[in-house]
Amino acid sequence: MTDSVEQPSTSASEPSTPASPYSSSLLHPRREPFEHGLLPIPKLIFPDLTQTLTQLKQTLAGRTRVDSATLSESLQISAVHARLVLETLASVLHSESDPLVKALSGEIDSVGADFRDLILFLYIQSYKKLLPRSHKDSAAVADVWPSTSAFDGYLSALSPLQLVRSNSRRFMPSHADEEAHQLSYLQKHIANILSLLAEPVEGEGEGEESLVLTVEGFEHLGFLIQFGDKGSESVPLSQYAPFFANSDPDMPAVPVAAAQVHHWISQTITSALEHVSERISAKENGPPSTSDQDVAMTEACASSLKASPTPRGSSFIEGISKASFVKHALELRGSSVKVLNCHDSVIYILAPLRYATVYGCSDATIVLGAVGKAVKIEHCERVHVIAAAKRVCIANCRECVFFLGVNQQPLIVGDNHKLQVAPYNTYYSELEEHMAEAGIEATINRWNESVTLGVVDPHDSLSHPAGTSEVQSETATCLEPEHFTNFLIPSWFGGETCGSTKDNPFPLPDIYMASQRRNQKNLGELKHLLREAPLEENRKRELSCALHLLFKDWLYASGNIRQLYCLQGD
Repeated sequence: MTDSVEQPSTSASEPSTPASPYSSSLLHPRREPFEHGLLPIPKLIFPDLTQTLTQLKQTLAGRTRVDSATLSESLQISAVHARLVLETLASVLHSESDPLVKALSGEIDSVGADFRDLILFLYIQSYKKLLPRSHKDSAAVADVWPSTSAFDGYLSALSPLQLVRSNSRRFMPSHADEEAHQLSYLQKHIANILSLLAEPVEGEGEGEESLVLTVEGFEHLGFLIQFGDKGSESVPLSQYAPFFANSDPDMPAVPVAAAQVHHWISQTITSALEHVSERISAKENGPPSTSDQDVAMTEACASSLKASPTPRGSSFIEGISKASFVKHALELRGSSVKVLNCHDSVIYILAPLRYATVYGCSDATIVLGAVGKAVKIEHCERVHVIAAAKRVCIANCRECVFFLGVNQQPLIVGDNHKLQVAPYNTYYSELEEHMAEAGIEATINRWNESVTLGVVDPHDSLSHPAGTSEVQSETATCLEPEHFTNFLIPSWFGGETCGSTKDNPFPLPDIYMASQRRNQKNLGELKHLLREAPLEENRKRELSCALHLLFKDWLYASGNIRQLYCLQGD
């Protein structure tokens, strides 16, 4: 089967399908698989995609779930990569009731994945991310892009962050651009995707005409699409489809011809694309909105900036410079946050989240409360990220330090330089409640067990020319214990409710705990020496004043004085 199949024609004599009560809802791609579900593992990029996955489907016939051992054997990949596939799939699944989502860290290998979700996950490994735009025209949405590297020529001396800056925020793909790109990918590939979910009818020959979709198979399309502005897990996907929505709830739904499903969903995607194109056109031809403009990098406190919610449950925290910025759970709308292009700042996001993205930041400290699905950090320089999370992916960063409380092995991909990892090093009063809500286990911290994949990301249109995807990315080193310090989150945040967390919930490794105790002991001895110094009272006052002045000088020189002014101002 080829990568595109013509839509089946319908005649005027075909019976009309009754409308679904939800038929007015607009289709959207689920962004999570495309943003957090792509793995640069060469053996998952199949040259004959549909044929390979059809054969895999036949190999797995009779299995409802696929564990890591079966997956490793079927795809001829290592056990580490097989587990990585299952962990990544679990982080982007659409059904919270799936056993893989509910499995504890030690159970993922044996619980396995539903083979239909697995096949869809493997299919979208063919997806190519959207290129930055170099002009005002709408971005093309073909899913095969020129292979010219952005690091060639005059960009060869630029760091990953400088490369991001060189494109400018207004030329980067917008939320609507990316949605159009994902919809076009689905439009091109939906026939093949449906054929992989469908079942043949005996005695009906071959081809699309002989295939039918059960309601169970159709529901798995929820991995890739959703209806409504926010999506609704309470309404099954089949209720949006006219051929399943009106079936008798007390009787099993009758399977539907794959050609009929293909025709309906192709029309639905086309309507969604037209709607998105109108949004893009209106934005480009109308006056620029605040959210589309570059945010001025001013010497302002964070109170002059704001986190902007997106239509489908995400918040953007964007363009903060030389400031401190705080967001609590009640102040965030949605289950995901994107921190974009923030510089020389301290950002606190003290909330339970499903997904978090940190992109294009420099010289900043970013604290993420509890992220139950996945954190992705891309194109950052000299950034400290403190995160309690189920899963972390780091791509194209340099000179960054990551203080992690993470249940799964951190993933490092792309062109990275001088990365360091360390144990989690902070807390706030509601942290343990937020971790429980997000499903993060404090007893498991795999901060120093990173998995490193290739330098070249086959999904990225801006791939690095330093070789093939087989070339391993630079891995991270462990922060020296003597350089490890606790990070204190100020306790004067207004409006914070009182929680039960009084200390770091993640146990420190012995070597870091010993270093911390040694530092505390040295500090205690220094305080004792200063108190007991054989000096007259006026000399002691002079010494105290000198220490305070030196501390004040350090606050100004390091920029930390802004935290005192900005946060107290909040």
